Amino acid sequence: MNIIQEFDTIAAISTPLGTGGVGVIRISGEKSFEITEHIFTGKIQPKMICHGWITDNDKKIDEVVVLPFKNPNSYTGEDVIEIQCHGGVNVVKNILEIVLKNGARMAERGEFTKRAFLNKKLDLSQAEAVADLIHSKTKNFAIQSAKNLSGFLSEKVNEIKKDIFETLSKIIAGIDFPEDVSEPDYDDLMQDFEKQIQKIDEILDSAKSSNILRQGIKIAIVGKPNVGKSSLFNTLLNLDRAIVTEIAGTTRDVLTETLDLGIPVTLIDTAGIREDENIDKVEEIGIEYSKQAAKDADLVLFLYDLSEELTQSDRIILEFIQDKKHLTIANKCDLSDKKPENTILISAKNKSGIKELKQKIKDIIMEFSPEDTEFVTNNRQQDCLEKARESLTQAYMAATVHELQDLISIDVKQALLCLDEITGEVITDDILNNIFDNFCIGK
Repeated sequence: MNIIQEFDTIAAISTPLGTGGVGVIRISGEKSFEITEHIFTGKIQPKMICHGWITDNDKKIDEVVVLPFKNPNSYTGEDVIEIQCHGGVNVVKNILEIVLKNGARMAERGEFTKRAFLNKKLDLSQAEAVADLIHSKTKNFAIQSAKNLSGFLSEKVNEIKKDIFETLSKIIAGIDFPEDVSEPDYDDLMQDFEKQIQKIDEILDSAKSSNILRQGIKIAIVGKPNVGKSSLFNTLLNLDRAIVTEIAGTTRDVLTETLDLGIPVTLIDTAGIREDENIDKVEEIGIEYSKQAAKDADLVLFLYDLSEELTQSDRIILEFIQDKKHLTIANKCDLSDKKPENTILISAKNKSGIKELKQKIKDIIMEFSPEDTEFVTNNRQQDCLEKARESLTQAYMAATVHELQDLISIDVKQALLCLDEITGEVITDDILNNIFDNFCIGK
């Protein structure tokens, strides 16, 4: 993007395309009001909700509500117009085309939020929280993302930066004004670095949980053919996603769906695993996919038929997953009085035992990601924190051997620069573009 494009007037549809009650076209830039006045029959007044029609060469297109925002009091910090029209695909597309025809250009991915960052309406960690909030797959992750949008992570990072800057100031003062200010005591420096590293560790301690909240975990349902895997898959999802028949080998491929259990769960229905010379090539491929899904899963639900004894085929599957975290589940408990140990009894058909199974799964999920995750960070932020921690550790080790404080200050400055990357005070164009390229158009 060139400099001229960086500050011209942009427009995009900000709501998902489809049939709905309302669609929103957002315009940002110095020509926003001028363009809207040209195509809107109503009178535009800042801080007022304006009603009228969008027209194209005096031809009425749609009756709309216009929300004008005068800079700097807008999302992007520029003049912004939001046109709320009826939510049909063709309606919003038609209005966007009219806006573009009258002097705006199509916004790039994340460009509205990028302008909010460039105009200091958001820092970089808050801008990234916008993307997390939009793409959150669970209620819990949406709440955590909203905390970062409110500045929760920024406040903690800025607190650490302030501590490091104070330490650096003492070092620099002792170096630059030796006659007036004595160098800080090495033990005091070590104590400062320890406290700063500890504060970084408090954020990094939540890194694993953060990644699980964002990416979720994989749960694969495995077992031999016709034990009820697809029925359990449908029951856990509460929808008829997989085909269920009494014919063994109905499922020939891997099916996946997302389930919200506090963190996003990718639930995987697999083809029945069996050793048989008579299986065809398609089922054989499906079985290989099933084995791979079990290998890749964070949790395996091993399902067998309680109305039968554990067969040799069941035992082969159990042996295959013995090193994986797994639950043993006996289906069709309505057809048997047996109660084997360390086994969850269910009936996928009449849904008995499903509530208990879900709770057991949730308990295991909490082992992956505790509910009390304080900080949510992404891989980029974690990398910055790790580098800052490494620089402070180098400074600490140098202080233990009474290294020249001029040299120690280099590592301290590097730690500050790494933390500056989190909030965006120091950032390269490549990193910036990579972040906003992951946004949707219109945000």
